[in-house]
Amino acid sequence: MTNPLRRLAELGQSVWLDYIRRDAIESGELDHLIRDDGLRGVTSNPAIFAKAFEESDRYDDDIARLRAEGRTTSEIYRRLTVDDVQRAADRFRGVYDETSGRDGFVSLEVSPHLARDTDGTIAEARELWRELDRPNVLIKVPATREGLPAIRQLIGEGIHVNVTLLFGLQRYREVAEAYVAGLEDRLAAGEPIDRSVSVASFFLSRIDTVVDSLLDARAEAGGPDAAVARELRGKAAIACAKSAWVIYREIFGSDRFRSLAARGAHPQRLLWASTSTKDPRYPDLKYVEPLVGAETVTTLPRETLEAYRDHGNPAPRLEESLDSAERVLHALAEIGIDIVDVSRQLEEEGIEKFVKPYGESLRTLESVRTRA
Repeated sequence: MTNPLRRLAELGQSVWLDYIRRDAIESGELDHLIRDDGLRGVTSNPAIFAKAFEESDRYDDDIARLRAEGRTTSEIYRRLTVDDVQRAADRFRGVYDETSGRDGFVSLEVSPHLARDTDGTIAEARELWRELDRPNVLIKVPATREGLPAIRQLIGEGIHVNVTLLFGLQRYREVAEAYVAGLEDRLAAGEPIDRSVSVASFFLSRIDTVVDSLLDARAEAGGPDAAVARELRGKAAIACAKSAWVIYREIFGSDRFRSLAARGAHPQRLLWASTSTKDPRYPDLKYVEPLVGAETVTTLPRETLEAYRDHGNPAPRLEESLDSAERVLHALAEIGIDIVDVSRQLEEEGIEKFVKPYGESLRTLESVRTRA
């Protein structure tokens, strides 16, 4: 039987893994996923690295060596993460070449402490880009208000960007427009735009986590909105994703972008992130199956990737029920749930969710000497 993960590739959707760890690179596990599952990329974040440093002893020798060289804890973190991303990028170089630079990317995030600092984000992104020194890497920049000018500037400089912590539809529109403006800046400077790459990582399950809690409160309160609240449970995230797809088609099907495409520009693909199911009442592939579509990326944690390999049922569903998605968002507004407010809350929480593990990583690196 055809591997469902490979079938996604046949349908035009790239599968990336939301996981990076040195033992997976060194053991050949990553090579196996590339070869057998058709894996086309890797994403990372501070939480992933925090877990790797805490649970694996593969970093201990390097930590001891770097400490002996007099490196600070933050410098050690930077060196270890850059090294892992370089190693993974080298494993994906074949995919990058085979797809003419469309896939085969590995992402590394700027410090989460820079989420509200435009100039700091630009400076660190430039540094990471130089240090990584690989064509198939993406620098993760948060989709905060302060991140928008950074995205435009970095794209204009030819730095590949993975826009992260994206929860809202208006913010997604602004992110896509920042990408297009960056391409225009680059073209105006006489630079090529045919190798510029960016993805916009739209986070999913966290939207339902917040919205469902609001719906549950309305349902428990009773009254005229209770039945509607129960009916809307678990529908907000997919509705937002499908609405983002409508915006994607509008922006990248416009005359403005077509003129850039004529010079070799590629659309900024939507990447479905936060695809693991948080609510045990929901199917484990809830945030994967409805969003299968060409010209998109889905990034899966290991458990979700294994689940899809086992019982995924790929079919091109992204274009289905677009009108229904709009109705869901309208119905949420009708009972007083403001998706814009939800997205603002999630953005703030998302920054904190990365700041905390970043700090945990530094504490782990500070405490590690050698492990028995």
